[in-house]
Amino acid sequence: MNNQASISVLLDVIRKRDSFVITSHIRPDGDAIGSSLGLMHLLEAMGKRATVVFVDEIPPNFHFLPGVERIERRFRKADAAIFLECDSVSRCSIDRAEFDGAQPMLTINIDHHRTGRDFADYNWIDAEAPAVGAMVYDLVVAAGVTITTSIADCLYAAILTDTGSFNFSGTGASTFAMAERLIQSGTSASDVARAIYSCNPASKVRLLGIALSNLQIDEAVCWSYVTVEEMESVGASVEDCEGVANHLIGITGIEAAVFMREMPDHKQFRLSLRSRGNVDVSKAAAMFGGGGHQSASGCSMDGSLEEVVGLVVGQLHVACRELAKQQTVATPQASTLIA
Repeated sequence: MNNQASISVLLDVIRKRDSFVITSHIRPDGDAIGSSLGLMHLLEAMGKRATVVFVDEIPPNFHFLPGVERIERRFRKADAAIFLECDSVSRCSIDRAEFDGAQPMLTINIDHHRTGRDFADYNWIDAEAPAVGAMVYDLVVAAGVTITTSIADCLYAAILTDTGSFNFSGTGASTFAMAERLIQSGTSASDVARAIYSCNPASKVRLLGIALSNLQIDEAVCWSYVTVEEMESVGASVEDCEGVANHLIGITGIEAAVFMREMPDHKQFRLSLRSRGNVDVSKAAAMFGGGGHQSASGCSMDGSLEEVVGLVVGQLHVACRELAKQQTVATPQASTLIA
């Protein structure tokens, strides 16, 4: 189905039900949190009961979002459960036993990842959307609901963060049109950006310093990492690792980058992959059980640091060298003129 048909079907499903539970992926980011809260405000504007559930902690820089204080930890029974940008229930930030105990209920899946899967009763996957927040925005417009300041703040935060501050390749004219409408509806672009990007704890900045000191560069690929011991040395949390990968891809000449965070058992790493848009890092992430977007993806890998680096950096090298070949073929050779 196209987006218009998907939205029509989904709104029909929503209008026929009274109560909803909303959640998103583990270690929720700006899009997961902003779109979940924005959807909660939309459903309540439609006269529904809605609860947002996350087992994981909400990063402090998103505590300003309207309704964040209402986020619950426990999954409750409702007429329907809505999962945002997840490829399965197991990927969600919920207690699986609580979810199973709340059955039966209708399930709805809204996702914008190209690796998205049809795991729910109703599935709306739009790989062209710059953020799930943008899909929720389309729902708001189609439902004819007034965009309140609360909705605008939440959805603007979702779109801002998942487009890399409007830098990723999926950002287009329609993305800026949404941002304009949200600003006209009451959100402050500067206030939202300041809350998200300029209210970092000292531990986050110190951790960034460690990550940058661990930086390695080879041809068009760069990578860095932090260990559990390094995180503990500066009192850093998992949330403090958010955004490190974006610093790596900002280096001149780099086409693909990966940031690796050691997990507590010391035998696994969580990877954040980035590209400038020419290399599809979602393919590399998918090889190791993850997924995401062409410019931003993630996965988890078992093994030592050396083993993980060897595998993922090797794949990124292959992709970058293939890109270099394509660019060489596409660049016409200068002709020699004979007078």
